[in-house]
Amino acid sequence: MNRVLRRLAVGFACAAVLGSCAAGTAPPPGPDTQAPGPSSTLEPLKADGRFLSTVSGTPFFWLGDTAWALPSALDREETARYLDVREEQGYTVIQVVAVFPHVDGKGANAYGDEPLTNGLNPATTPGADPDDEQAYDWWDNLDSVVDAAAARGIRVALLPVWADQQIGSLLTERNARTYGEFVGNRYGDRVVWVLGGDEGADGSEDVWTRLAEGIEAGAGRDVLMTYHPIGDASSAQWFSGEKWLDMNMIQGGHCLRYDVRARLVADSGRAGLPWLDGEPIYEDHPYCWDRPPEGYASDLDVRRDAYWAVFGGALGHTYGHHAVWQFQTPGGGAALDARPGADWRQAIQAPGGVQMGHLRALMESRPYTTGRAAPQVVSDAGSGADRIQATRATDGSYLMAYVPNGREFEVDLGALPGPARTWWFDPRTGEVTEARTTGGGRQAVTPPDGGEDWVFVADDAARNFPAPGSD
Repeated sequence: MNRVLRRLAVGFACAAVLGSCAAGTAPPPGPDTQAPGPSSTLEPLKADGRFLSTVSGTPFFWLGDTAWALPSALDREETARYLDVREEQGYTVIQVVAVFPHVDGKGANAYGDEPLTNGLNPATTPGADPDDEQAYDWWDNLDSVVDAAAARGIRVALLPVWADQQIGSLLTERNARTYGEFVGNRYGDRVVWVLGGDEGADGSEDVWTRLAEGIEAGAGRDVLMTYHPIGDASSAQWFSGEKWLDMNMIQGGHCLRYDVRARLVADSGRAGLPWLDGEPIYEDHPYCWDRPPEGYASDLDVRRDAYWAVFGGALGHTYGHHAVWQFQTPGGGAALDARPGADWRQAIQAPGGVQMGHLRALMESRPYTTGRAAPQVVSDAGSGADRIQATRATDGSYLMAYVPNGREFEVDLGALPGPARTWWFDPRTGEVTEARTTGGGRQAVTPPDGGEDWVFVADDAARNFPAPGSD
């Protein structure tokens, strides 16, 4: 049976189950419509105060990568290549979309399979053998992505659909719960659920609530869930107080709107739920989608967004590269504003993507879940691109300050309970040197050179912490 005939067979099966194949309905999960989910699993995550942890209580630092188009763009071998690199670089999450309209993501995957038939009906077939092209369908391949990530200690944050261009047309209030039950039953708490997709929710709040209810009904349990909003916005703007919203997500976006981003960070810290920036400026993205002469975002832009967010109280951070999220290859088809000749296979080694691992190492070398934004510990913090962002442990065991431009500033070492041991951490390399400070109280400190950005770290010496970024 060729793939066209197989898709027709799926449609006839739908009619047999439901009596019709009208758009907006989906066959109930069962042996003929759904293969088993991934075999390898990781301990599920939960919201734990202002951060995330595993259900047994181990703190979890979210270091995410935007891999939106991966299920449709890559085959299993390419997926393994991508995941191997991100595992080595220290990533703990990849964000992917099930039904994605951009860069041909809604169409066939690398094996010629499509995710849907007749509206929002999942196109599934019996069996899941990857060597049997008639049995191995689009959803089996997504299963393999979740499984391969889990085998490397990486969790998938899954968007069931991408809201932009699809909310109100493909996904509606009529079909959202049924589709939610399908994906919820299939992936349960093996993934983190991300509703939305680059879209505000004005007028569509009930659609997302029905999808969330369907996911939890299909999963048979509570699952960790958030919402990915449009740029310069937060999920809290639409869903604050909704019982299904476990953590807030902001989208800092791809323009250098420093003051807007600072407001989002501050507002998220007051929202009462764990939060993160799920789409900050992408490395190598044209500034505000304007190709040169405006130029492309640099690794410094990426680091600024990351440290501002994490030191501002985020549970972690998501990185993105403009060639990677769409898995662009030279001559590989239409890309969205990508630099000419961009190739994801080289872009996964871009400087900013590697440097995100240093951020994770730095935070995990200290009891980071005790950290809170602490603007009071620095003087002359500045604004815009030069704004210094500080964090301090609630027990006073450490404080850190991110200095975007390497300038001198004043820090209050009296915020620690005893004598301080101080360091300079290089966010570009992860290298550490001891800082020269004298006694306690407020004093001026200057980064080691007049270069780009640095992190100042001060520890309560009595805690005997290792060097920042060390195990």
